[in-house]
Amino acid sequence: MVLYNGFPVLSAAEAAEKIGHGSTVGFSGFTPAGSAKIIPKALAQHAISRHERNEPFKLRVLAGASAGRELDTDLAEAEAIAWRTPYQSSAAMRKRMNAGTLDFFDMHLSHMPQMVAEGFLGKIDYAVAEATDITADGRVFLTTSIGATPTFLKHADKILIELNHYHSPRVSEMADIATLPLPPHRSPIAIFHPLERIGWPFVGVDPKKVIGIVENNQPDGVSAFDAPDAVSRRIATHVIEFLLAEKAAGRIPKEFLPIQSGVGNIANAVMSCLRETKDVPQFHMYTEVMQDSVVDLMKEGIIKGVSTTALTVSDPKLKEIFDDIDFFQPRVVLRPQEFTNNPGIVRRLGVITTNTALEVDIYGHVNSTHVCGTQMMNGLGGSGDFTRNAYISVFMCPSTARGGRISTIVPMCSHVDHSEHSVQAIVTEYGVADLRGQPPEERARRIIDNCAHPAYRDYLHDYIRRSPKGHLRHDLTRCFELHTNLMRDGAMLPGLKIEE
Repeated sequence: MVLYNGFPVLSAAEAAEKIGHGSTVGFSGFTPAGSAKIIPKALAQHAISRHERNEPFKLRVLAGASAGRELDTDLAEAEAIAWRTPYQSSAAMRKRMNAGTLDFFDMHLSHMPQMVAEGFLGKIDYAVAEATDITADGRVFLTTSIGATPTFLKHADKILIELNHYHSPRVSEMADIATLPLPPHRSPIAIFHPLERIGWPFVGVDPKKVIGIVENNQPDGVSAFDAPDAVSRRIATHVIEFLLAEKAAGRIPKEFLPIQSGVGNIANAVMSCLRETKDVPQFHMYTEVMQDSVVDLMKEGIIKGVSTTALTVSDPKLKEIFDDIDFFQPRVVLRPQEFTNNPGIVRRLGVITTNTALEVDIYGHVNSTHVCGTQMMNGLGGSGDFTRNAYISVFMCPSTARGGRISTIVPMCSHVDHSEHSVQAIVTEYGVADLRGQPPEERARRIIDNCAHPAYRDYLHDYIRRSPKGHLRHDLTRCFELHTNLMRDGAMLPGLKIEE
C-alpha cells in the first residue's frame, strides 16, 4: 500500500466506496473555491452504478456554501443527494429542490458551524476536504477557501483528504483558522481590524480519523464574470456616489469603513467601477468572498486588504495571486465563515454591506431567494449575516427583468428574507432610495420614484392610493396582482412595452 505521511493513498473510486448510502458528508468548499472535486465526481459515478443495480444510494450533503460542479451538479444529476444545506447555485440541484425530490434547508451561513457542533443537523459521518498538505500528526493545510471545513473536520467520524497539487502550498499562509467553543463558554472574538489574525494556518485533526488520501491536480474552475453591462454600471455608479455623499456629509468617517460585497455580476460591477472613481479613498474589505475585480483593486492600492473565507476568483486571477504571493499574503486573510460572517464582528467594524435582491417591495422588504414566493433560486447565503448588522446596508437590483415583463419593485414581496428593519438603502439603475429614518409612506415614495422602472411607477402609486389606510397601506386583494399576472400571462403588466 502506498502511503503519504503514514496515510493510505487511494483512488477516487476507492474513496467513494468507503462512503455508504445514507451517510452525512461535510465537503470543503465555499463556492467552487477550495471545493472537493474528484471524490464527489467518483461518488456520482458510484451512485449511478448502484442505481443501475436497483440499489439505493443517496447522501446528506453539507458544504460551506455553494460548491463546485462536481459536488452540486454531478451529484444532483446522479440523484445522489437526499438533503443539502446551506446554499447552492446549481441549476440541476435547483430543479430537483423545486420539484420536491431533494430536500434543501436554507439558512444563514454564520449559523451552520454552530448548528453542526450542537448536533442540530445530525452526526457528520465523513468530512471530505481539499488540502495542499497533511502532516503525520494531523495538521491539514487547506486551499483557497476555509468556509465550514474546520468544523466538518472536527466533528466528522472519518476524514478523506483530497491532496490538490494544483494550488500553491503558500496559500495556507493566508489562512487564519480558529473555531469557537459552544455557549456559554465563549469570550469576545479579538478581531478589531479586518486583517487581524487570531488563529493558525492549519486545521488540527485526529490522525486516526483520516482513512485515506486522494491526490489531485485540478483548478477550482471559477467562471470569470462578464464585463459589467450598462445597467450594472449605472447601479454601481449610484452605489459609489451614495457612499461618497455619505462620507462628504460626515456619516462615514474620513478613513472610510470596511466593505462587504455579495456574489454576482452586480456586486463585481460595483468593485470594478471603483477603479474609475477618483474620489474613492483606500479601504479594507470584510467580506465572505473575494472576486476577480478585487485583485486588480488591491494591486492598484485602492483596496488595502481583504478578510474573506474564499478566493472566488477565476483561474487566471488565482494564478496572478500565486505568482505574486509575497504581495498578496500579508493583504489577504482567509477565515472560517463563522468569523467572516460573525454578526458581532460586522457590527464592531462598521461594515458597509452591498448585496443583491430578487425583488423589493414598496416598504423596503427584500426577497433574495424565491421567485414568485415558491421557486428557490440559490438560497439566503450570508446576506442576512451582514445586512442585519451593517453600518449601512445596501441592496441592489435592476428595476426590471425578462425584458421588462417583470418589475423587481412590487407592492408586497412574495417572500421576505430581509425585513424593512434591516434594509437601509435600495439601488437600481434609476437611483437610490435612502430609507433611514423614514415612515412607511415616504419609504414607498422614495422606492417608487427613485428605483422603480418609469413604466411601473403609475401602477405602484395607484396601488397605494387605492389601498386602505394603515401604518402600512396594503390591499390584500391586490398585493400580489403583479405576481398572479406574471404566472397567468407571462408579464406583470400584460401589454406593457418597454423601450430599452
